[in-house]
Amino acid sequence: MPETPETPEISYEEAREELISIVQKLETGGGTLEESLTLWERGEALAAICQQWLDGARERLAAASSQSETVENGTNDAM
Repeated sequence: MPETPETPEISYEEAREELISIVQKLETGGGTLEESLTLWERGEALAAICQQWLDGARERLAAASSQSETVENGTNDAM
């Protein structure tokens, strides 16, 4: 996905992997409250990045599906 002002700087896969790592650290515990809060905040940011990527993918699929239906119905102006 090309980067636009709304596109996250890291890939979906990178954000997801880091989020998984954070969840594991939080589940294990052992850190200070401040460390846990910092991890939680980063996790929330990563979850938002993942959601942004997924929303963008859904939009692209919907656009491709709509375009495909237009071509199948013979209503494409280019044809």
